[in-house]
Amino acid sequence: MKLSQFKFNLPSELIANYPSENRDDARMMVLNRKKQTIEHLHFKDIINYFDDKDVFVINNTKVFPARLYGEKEKTGAKIEVFLLRELNRETRLWDVLVDPARKIRIGNKLYFGDNDELVAEVIDNTTSRGRTLRFLFDGSYDEFKKTIQRLGEMPLPKIHKRAVEPDDEKRYQTIYAKHEGAVAAPTAGLHFSREVMKRLEIKGIQFAEVTLHAGLGNFRTIEVEDLTKHKMDSEDMMVSDEAVAIVNLAKTERRKVIAVGTTTMKALETAVTINGNIKPYNGWTNKFIFPPYDFTVADALITNFHMPQSPMMMMSAAFAGYDFLMKAYKIAVEEKYNFFTYGHAMLII
Repeated sequence: MKLSQFKFNLPSELIANYPSENRDDARMMVLNRKKQTIEHLHFKDIINYFDDKDVFVINNTKVFPARLYGEKEKTGAKIEVFLLRELNRETRLWDVLVDPARKIRIGNKLYFGDNDELVAEVIDNTTSRGRTLRFLFDGSYDEFKKTIQRLGEMPLPKIHKRAVEPDDEKRYQTIYAKHEGAVAAPTAGLHFSREVMKRLEIKGIQFAEVTLHAGLGNFRTIEVEDLTKHKMDSEDMMVSDEAVAIVNLAKTERRKVIAVGTTTMKALETAVTINGNIKPYNGWTNKFIFPPYDFTVADALITNFHMPQSPMMMMSAAFAGYDFLMKAYKIAVEEKYNFFTYGHAMLII
């Protein structure tokens, strides 16, 4: 398919700057692929679509405060550093993006915090805005991470055009986040409240946890019209023996497997085997899913309403069917559903 096929008119006022007051109060559009029907409900109604021993697969990645503000040595020029991934724990090496990039050169030192609590040296260029930094920090690794936590800001996407607020620390994180490493929240999971999870558990529904540290590649502009030529950034992921056992048993017993979010779906499709089960996995994935694509593992997908021409929209279209998804998005705009990070939910069954 072509990039231009995923264009649609999205009024800016439909990009949600804030989440629903209660996580599970978000509106939810339900797409039934078999019946080609669309329903308008709320996320808390999700319990009505699944039964005892169905399995929800959730991504337990945890977002860390990846955006740092500092100054360049000597000039004192203000700079922004976005931490992408840790390359080496012992030597404090990190892949980052810098802004403004033209001013940040190899050998420069960057200072963060009121009393220069954190210092970094630029040791390599990776892309036009990308750099490799070595943080110069004498304390323990735990002290270093605490300093990052204190000085860093939650990496709410800039499209929201507002300052990060204290509430974002909690709301831009799923209630089941465990393993730190994401620079973008797995947004479909943001709709789960403790009450909804408890009601699902009481109904006999199981949860399997995978970890995929969502990266900025989800938000990068795709610059090729031919989607087969687009290369996704790699993301670190892990599927445990326990998750494998739960999912494969559900498949054997013909129970439904529900992928909570496109990151979870990507992890499942990366870990799938030739016989349709999944296997343990610990490594990287750069899987890019767009129509047409034959999904092997999940029977349903919970997702959000995504930005035009985004990889998440393309995966949703591959699962729902391109024409059906485009029809749903047109209705979503007409019905004033909220899009993007803090937007409303979509259930595709």
